Amino acid sequence: MENLGLGFLLMGVGMLTVFCILLIVIYGSRLMIGLINKIAPEAPAPAPRQAAFNAAPVLEAAVAQLTGGKGRIVKITEL
Repeated sequence: MENLGLGFLLMGVGMLTVFCILLIVIYGSRLMIGLINKIAPEAPAPAPRQAAFNAAPVLEAAVAQLTGGKGRIVKITEL
């Protein structure tokens, strides 16, 4: 019976130690993230790029060449 009590004591101390270390990790990481966000905030997103040229004539010529003039483009959408 004495060994069983010692086992439960060691288990309790071990679980308490792990719980305390996890709390330190959680709150330490929250503190570190907060400090980093204050020191070096995230850079603003770049502006969306504008198309340099109208791609429709190029696409129409390519489709006409590939289909022998039988195919046509109905709608062009940007991805």
